[in-house]
Amino acid sequence: MKLLIEFAAMVSLTVIANVLLKSGASAPGVSSEHLWSLLNWRVIAGLASFALGAGFYVLILNKLPLNVAQSFAAVQFVAVILASFLVLGEPIGGLRWAGIALIVAGITLVGITVK
Repeated sequence: MKLLIEFAAMVSLTVIANVLLKSGASAPGVSSEHLWSLLNWRVIAGLASFALGAGFYVLILNKLPLNVAQSFAAVQFVAVILASFLVLGEPIGGLRWAGIALIVAGITLVGITVK
C-alpha cells in the first residue's frame, strides 16, 4: 500500500509540474529568446514539483527493480496527456488515443509479469 501511495504522489507531482511548466512558459511576457523571462512563479513551482516527484521515485527505486519501476512510471505520460486535455484544453486526436492505449497495454503487460 505504501508503494502505491508513493507512485500516486510521484505521478501527481509530475503532472502538476508539467502543467505548471507549460502555463509558466506560455505566460504573458515570456520570451523564448531570453531564458530569464522563464523564471516566473509557475516555472519555479513546476521545477520544485519535479524535484519532489523525483524524491518519491527514489523511494520507489529502493523497493523495485529499475525496469519495473520505470515501466510503471510510464503512467505519468498518460496522466500528463489527460491533464493537458482537462486543464489546458489541448486536443487529443484519435491516433494519440491509440498511443495512450498502447502505453496502458504495455504497463498492464509489465504488471502481470511482476511477482
